[in-house]
Amino acid sequence: MRLTKLEHAALSIEKSGSRLFIDPGKFTTPITEAAGTVAIVITHEHDDHWTPEQLTRILARNPKTPIFTTPSAAEKIIAADLPDIGEVIDVSAGESVLVGGFDLAFFGGEHAVIHSSIPRIENVGVLVEHGALYYGGDAYSAPEGVDIDVLAVCANAPWMRIAESMDYIERVRPKRVLPVHEMLLAKVGKTLATTRLRESAERAGALLVDLQPFETLELD
Repeated sequence: MRLTKLEHAALSIEKSGSRLFIDPGKFTTPITEAAGTVAIVITHEHDDHWTPEQLTRILARNPKTPIFTTPSAAEKIIAADLPDIGEVIDVSAGESVLVGGFDLAFFGGEHAVIHSSIPRIENVGVLVEHGALYYGGDAYSAPEGVDIDVLAVCANAPWMRIAESMDYIERVRPKRVLPVHEMLLAKVGKTLATTRLRESAERAGALLVDLQPFETLELD
C-alpha cells in the first residue's frame, strides 16, 4: 500500500490498483491522476479540504465514486450538483466501512476551535486499514488503543499552535509522523514547523517523514 502526499491536506492512497483520496481541496494542484479511485473521504466542509472543481476532476474519471464526509459537508457537496456524482454518505465517530478494498474507521466529531466568535463545525478523522494511516482532519482526535504506523499531523493552521501538534504526536506515539496542512507557510516557516514536529517525534520514538508534494511512502 502506497501513500502519496499532495499539497496541503490532500493525500492519495493506492492499494492493489485501487485509490483512495482524502481532502482534495483548493490549495492542492488540480488532480488529474485519479484512475482507479474507489472512495473519497472529506474530513469537513472547509474549502481547503474539498472543492467542487477537485471532486469534478476525480469523478470525471471515476463516475459515482462514493464520498464519505460529515453531514454538514455532505449538504454542501450535494448542493453543488456535480456531474457524475454518486452517493454522498454521512459518517460520524464510531462508524466504519469497507469500500473498494479499503477499511475505513471514523473518529472525532468537531473541528478545533478557531475563535470563540466562530461556530465550530463537524469534523471526522479517518483511520485507514486498521492503523496504517490516521489523519484527524482539523482536530486532534485519535483512536485509542490502536498502533498507528503513519500519523498525519498539521504543521500550520489558523486554529492551532505548534505546541498542540507536538503534544498530539507525543500522546498518540505513532511509528511515523507525516507533516501536512502546510501550504500557508513560507519556506522558513515550514522548516521551523518541521523541526519542532521532528523533536516531538523523536521523543515519542517515531520517525518524522518530511514528504514533499507528490512524493510517496510505503505503508505497513
